[in-house]
Amino acid sequence: MAKVVIIGASTGGLPAAYEIKAILGKAHEVTVVSNTDIFHFVPSNPWVAVGWRTRDDISFHLKPYLEKKGIKFNSEGAKTIDPEKKQVVTGSGTVIPYDYLVIATGPKLAFEDIEGLGPGLNTSSVCTVDHAERAYSDFRSLVADPGPAIVGAAQGASCFGPAYEFAFILDTALKKAKVRNKVPMTYITSEPYIGHMGLGGVGDSKGLLEHELRERHITWYTNTKIKKVERGKMTIEVLNEGEKVLPFKFSMILPSFKGVDAVAAVPGLCNPKGFVIIDEYQRSPKYPDIYSVGVCVAIAPLEATPVPTGVPKTGYMIESMVTATAHNIKDSIDGKPVHTRATWNAICLADMGNTGAAFVALPQIPPRNVTWSKKGRWVHLAKVAFEKYFIRK
Repeated sequence: MAKVVIIGASTGGLPAAYEIKAILGKAHEVTVVSNTDIFHFVPSNPWVAVGWRTRDDISFHLKPYLEKKGIKFNSEGAKTIDPEKKQVVTGSGTVIPYDYLVIATGPKLAFEDIEGLGPGLNTSSVCTVDHAERAYSDFRSLVADPGPAIVGAAQGASCFGPAYEFAFILDTALKKAKVRNKVPMTYITSEPYIGHMGLGGVGDSKGLLEHELRERHITWYTNTKIKKVERGKMTIEVLNEGEKVLPFKFSMILPSFKGVDAVAAVPGLCNPKGFVIIDEYQRSPKYPDIYSVGVCVAIAPLEATPVPTGVPKTGYMIESMVTATAHNIKDSIDGKPVHTRATWNAICLADMGNTGAAFVALPQIPPRNVTWSKKGRWVHLAKVAFEKYFIRK
C-alpha cells in the first residue's frame, strides 16, 4: 500500500486529494494535512470584503467530506518536511510517513516586504477570509466617512486578477451605498501596463480594463513600486515620474508571495523565494517522490519588467497540475514511467460587481493557440453559479 500525503487543502490541495484518491482507490492511503479544518472559497473573498457574502456562505468543514471519500485528515499543519526519512511532522509533533508527497500549500503573504503594508497595519487585503472580514469593517468605515481609496497590487505580486476585481466591486458597492461621488479611487500596479496581469496581456485585456477604469472614473498608475504605507498616506515611486504621496481613507493592496516556511526550509526543493521547483511532470528534480501543484509552484517571470511582476497560477491551470500529478503518482506506483504533463491553460472569470470579464489563454504563457477576452453581465452570473456549485461539492 502506498501512502500519499498532501499538504494544503485549498484550491490546489482539496482537488488533489479527491482526484488522487479516486484514481488510486481503496488499495492506497491518502492523507491531507492542513493548518485549518475549514475550507474557504478564496475567489469569493472580494465579495466578503464589501458585505455581499459572509464567512459561512463561502466555507465548510473539511473533515466530514474528506473522510466520506476515505481520505484521512490532519488539521495541525505541517511544521517540517524530512525528504530523507519521507515524513511530515505536524505542528503538534505528529509524524506522518509518506511514499509520495504533494505540496499544495499556497503562498506565504509577504506583507513585511513593504513598511506599513497589510491587515493590522495600514491597508486591507482579500487574500484570506479573515482579511476579507477585516476589510469589510474598513469598508463600512469608508461608507460612514468617505474619502480617497487606493486599490492595487504591490511590486513582485503575481496575482493581479483579484486586485482588478476588487477595484470594480468596490466601485459598485460604493454606488449602491450612494457615496461613490465622495470617494476618489486610484488603482496602482507593478504591471508595465493595465491588463498585463503577469501574462503579457490576454486578448485585448489592456483595452478592456483601461476602458472599464475610465468608465468608472478610476485613475491609475502602472510601473509602480510602493515605498511605504503610513496611516492615511501611501508613498509610491512611479517609473519616470518619481515619488508621489497618495492620501487615502481605505486601501486594499495585494502583496507579493513567498513559499511557506516548512517548504522553503527543505534543502534543494525551492527557488530563492521559497517556491517549489518542478519538472514537466510536477515532480521535484531533487526529490522525485515529491510533487507540487498550485500557487506554491515556481514559474519564471514571463519577461523582465521595469518593476518586478510574477506569473499567476490560475484555477484552471491548477486543476491541470492536479490531474497530471494524480496520473503520474499512479504510474509511479504501478512501476511505469511518468508521462502526463499539465496543459497550463488559463480560463478566468473576473467579477466586476455588476458585470464581469472572461479571459481565455491557451496556453497561459505566450505564444498561444487561443487568446480571447470578453465583457458581459453573463460573466458575473457565471461566477456566482460556479461559487454555488463549488461550495455545494
